[in-house]
Amino acid sequence: MTSQAFETHDHHSCIADGVAAAAQICNERSLQFTPTRQRVLEILLSEHKAMGAYEILDVLRAEGLGSQPPVAYRALDFLTRHGLAHRIERLNAFIACSHLDNPHAPVFLICRSCNRVVEAESDPGKGEIGRAARQAGFVIERAVREAEGLCPDCAEAA
Repeated sequence: MTSQAFETHDHHSCIADGVAAAAQICNERSLQFTPTRQRVLEILLSEHKAMGAYEILDVLRAEGLGSQPPVAYRALDFLTRHGLAHRIERLNAFIACSHLDNPHAPVFLICRSCNRVVEAESDPGKGEIGRAARQAGFVIERAVREAEGLCPDCAEAA
C-alpha cells in the first residue's frame, strides 16, 4: 500500500476499506466511532494529501456537522490518539493512517508539487536512528520521519 496514492486505484474502495477497518478497530477497543469522527476520517481518506484542521472544518461546516474549530480538533485528536490518522509535522496537517493492520513507525513521502502524501512503514530501531539510540542507551518510543520531494508523476512532468 506504500505507493498506492501515487498509482491509479479504486479510490471509493480505498475510502470504504479505510472506514471499515477503523470501525472494526474502534469496535474491538470499545471506542466510540461517532458520525463526526467517521466523517473526518472519510474526509482525510478522500484525497491522498495532508489536510489542515481548518480545511476539514470547512467541509464539516458545509455539511452542517459543525462550524467551530473544536469539532474538527476533537475528532482529529481521537483519530491520531488511536492511530487511525497521523499528524504531518512539516505541514501542520493530518492524513489517514494507511497501515491500520499493525503498529508501525510511519515515514511520510510528501510531494512538494502536487501535495500528495504517502505513508510508508519503517522500523526506527534499525538504521542510523536505532544505532544512535542504542549507543546513547535511549529507548525509542515514537519516531516519525518525513521526506519531501517529487512523486513519480510530478518527477516525470519535470
